[in-house]
Amino acid sequence: MIRTQTQNHITTITLDRPEKLNAFSGTMREDLLAALRAAADDGDCRVVVVTGAGRAFCAGGDVEYMSGLQKNRDVDAFRKLLDAGRDVVTTIAEMPKPVVASVNGIAAGAGCNLALACDYRIASDTAKLGETFVKIGIHPDWGGTWFLPRLVGPSRAMELLTTGRMVDAAEALAIGMVDRVVPLAELPSQTAALATAIAQGPPQAIADIKRPMTCARSRSMSSRIGRQRPHCCPH
Repeated sequence: MIRTQTQNHITTITLDRPEKLNAFSGTMREDLLAALRAAADDGDCRVVVVTGAGRAFCAGGDVEYMSGLQKNRDVDAFRKLLDAGRDVVTTIAEMPKPVVASVNGIAAGAGCNLALACDYRIASDTAKLGETFVKIGIHPDWGGTWFLPRLVGPSRAMELLTTGRMVDAAEALAIGMVDRVVPLAELPSQTAALATAIAQGPPQAIADIKRPMTCARSRSMSSRIGRQRPHCCPH
């Protein structure tokens, strides 16, 4: 359910469960983490692109499964989901290579925060992003409460986090959730052009650029994400 291809120094990681809008299930979280770590260690890779197969980027996690955990107050299982999300976004932040989210469609819940964790977001004009966790009564994971206010401001982030509404591509661009919006048909070529421009640059210089940029926005990111408590945890 995770496909990886490296060509011309660009590693493309594709979430490939289109019949379920690329929602995370089974070992997809762990497989995504393994693919990111492999790209970080691959000397032939200079830039990483994360995208989804079909008409969605990623619809988040398996809602039925997460709702069951909440209902049963299964703290240990819920913690594993939080830990997986934390490990993915910290791996993106800590790898020396830029990571580009190519948001082809719906990016909801964990899928939204996966996109926000990337260094750059290019979206199709049909994309929609949303912090939908509140819809099923759970705390946002994958660093959403850390990334979102830094991109859109604290009050707007509060509104999006507490309502769970979906944001279309035009609004996402206007408020800073994404960096560029292009027609859906042009998304692959525009993403490839951006990734190629990065890949053709000097890898060490780019790594030296990313490191202070990450530090500037994420000095306390690991501790903040690591302290999230499952909403189903007993008080």
